[in-house]
Amino acid sequence: MVQERALPKFQSATATVTREEGLRLYEDMVLGRFFEDKCAEMYYRGKMFGFVHLYNGQEAISTGVIQAMRPGEDYVCSTYRDHVHALSAGVPARNVMAELFGKATGCSKGRGGSMHLFSAEHGLLGGYAFIGEGIPVATGAAFQSKYRREVMGDETADQVTAAFFGDGTTNNGQFFECLNMAALWKLPILFVVENNKWAIGMAHERATSQPEIYKKASVFGMPGIEVDGMDILAVRAVAQEAVARARAGEGPTLIECLTYRFRGHSLADPDELRSKAEKEAWLARDPIKKFAAYLVEQNLASQADLKEIEKKIQTLVEDAVQFALESPEPDPSELYKYVFAEDE
Repeated sequence: MVQERALPKFQSATATVTREEGLRLYEDMVLGRFFEDKCAEMYYRGKMFGFVHLYNGQEAISTGVIQAMRPGEDYVCSTYRDHVHALSAGVPARNVMAELFGKATGCSKGRGGSMHLFSAEHGLLGGYAFIGEGIPVATGAAFQSKYRREVMGDETADQVTAAFFGDGTTNNGQFFECLNMAALWKLPILFVVENNKWAIGMAHERATSQPEIYKKASVFGMPGIEVDGMDILAVRAVAQEAVARARAGEGPTLIECLTYRFRGHSLADPDELRSKAEKEAWLARDPIKKFAAYLVEQNLASQADLKEIEKKIQTLVEDAVQFALESPEPDPSELYKYVFAEDE
């Protein structure tokens, strides 16, 4: 079992969340979990092909960060583990599932599959198969927001960008180069590290000279924050502060979320490298169960309320699968369509 870092303490009693907000956050996390579970089922039934990387266990990060932004207005750059980021950003479950099935009704018209989800309408700037690819794209998106506002005088250009990536990516050049540029130009961007302890089969502590990633922000003069990525309220509080800083023109923030994926690296991974004890320890910290207990304890929701949400989401996910199954394959005559930007 790889050495554990102590999770940062967050005083949930100080968190301000209304019943409406709490149920919305819970619904978003449940959607992510149920969607991914259904993806696993469909993959093993031969309905999906290629590599499929699931997000189970990390839902508090996607929900906590993206729901602290303006979904549909702000920008999100993901990784190859992008399904749940897309859902949190508002991309309909039908269109995400159809994309995973390679159908024409998918959010990338069936061209992208699991690792290349995209939706201009929802500010989702893509999933990326190679680690670190999305960080320069996100940095560019943040730059254009700042440029349009400060140089072109567009007062509506106050969008914030969130770049999600894993712990393994933080040893790559794009990470350092883009943090430097973002800090130098005070770009409105959040660099969100989803540190799930493993880069495929490489333990994080074995691959980097400084395993506490948030400390790397100090080199660039930007705030670096460590947060319990299994606590939706903690992630949300940190994200809200970082978003407010970015929107006010105060520059970027590096957020390291300590989390864990409950499944293997991909659905083709037998997951034999991680110890049973480690997996069980993190499963006990399930962010959805933790937040459900909080909502009930704080009298913000009843067990019946939560069950109703789960029933609603289960129906929505089943509908997404049916939609994907019934959707047409991309027409071979359109093989070269969408190659260039001018194509609709």
